[in-house]
Amino acid sequence: MAVLLVVLGLAVWSAELQKSQGATGDNTLNLYNWGDYIDPKLITKFEKETGYHVNYETFDSNEAMYTKIQQGGTSYDLAVPSEYMVEKMNKAHMLLPIDHSKLKYLNTFNPDVMNRSFDPGNKYSLPYFWGTLGIIYNDKFVKPGEIQHWDDLWKPQFKDNIMLVDSARDIMGFSLVSLGKSMNTTDAPTLQAAKAKLDSLAPNVKAVVADEIKMYMAENEAAVAVDWSGEAADMMAENSHLHYLVPSEGSNLWFDNLVIPKTAKHFKAIYAFLNFINKPENAAQNAEYVGYTTPSAKAQALLPKSVREDKQFYPNEAIIKRSEVYKDLDPSVVGLYNDLFLEFKMHRN
Repeated sequence: MAVLLVVLGLAVWSAELQKSQGATGDNTLNLYNWGDYIDPKLITKFEKETGYHVNYETFDSNEAMYTKIQQGGTSYDLAVPSEYMVEKMNKAHMLLPIDHSKLKYLNTFNPDVMNRSFDPGNKYSLPYFWGTLGIIYNDKFVKPGEIQHWDDLWKPQFKDNIMLVDSARDIMGFSLVSLGKSMNTTDAPTLQAAKAKLDSLAPNVKAVVADEIKMYMAENEAAVAVDWSGEAADMMAENSHLHYLVPSEGSNLWFDNLVIPKTAKHFKAIYAFLNFINKPENAAQNAEYVGYTTPSAKAQALLPKSVREDKQFYPNEAIIKRSEVYKDLDPSVVGLYNDLFLEFKMHRN
């Protein structure tokens, strides 16, 4: 009896270990996504409709996701990297091509978000959400028209009143745009000039923060913030005095994408999920929950009029054309961005 109990215990332990490693059988989908980036009700709905069980794990940066998939400890079936990371993963031969013949809703995607430079023909990725980098301002403290351009952030009236999201590419990026340069600049002297301009912004910067920026702005702790469009939507839902804009001189146009890592195992579940999540009514539900811009034109049509016609979050073609998609830069250049940004953060302290 004791031996039997030990054997049963080992069997249970083995099953739990397999579950934690994403290997629970053919009825499983191992999904690796950003935190709070899908409506949990949709996961439940998918499981009930298809019989597949979703093992859902989260990451907090593209780099962390890349490293874990590269190490190969877990056989993820789907992951959600940003555009430059799709390019990097593809260069490293970490992705499998997507079989378009198995996709039911490929023709529902907005043409503006398809066939982008990081994955021509969407051979390895499908857009999940997309958006922009921009400026959030509080009309309690900022007059109409007082902020329209990146350079307006340097106005002395915003002393100690601006919050910046903690992201080297984005903060260095808007400084580059303010100098008339590309957000994908690799030239060291130009990057140094962008950092020097950021140093001159330091008196206006109240804090450089991550997710807590949403709470601070919702609670009127600062007049202005620089953050992504989806984060802005969350803030604005909590505070009607907040507004979002993309400066006319351009910004970052970003895409988060569904990809199939080479270690994937559950292909029936993968295509079942891709078709489920891109079904227009499901995609619309997901967009309402997450607050980011859906790539599905048919899903957009199902959203409330106030959402689907909001040019802040569903920008027109002119804004899209003026904005840049991040490229996968050489690691040495990425290191320079990170080092200069760290120096800026230390400088302001």
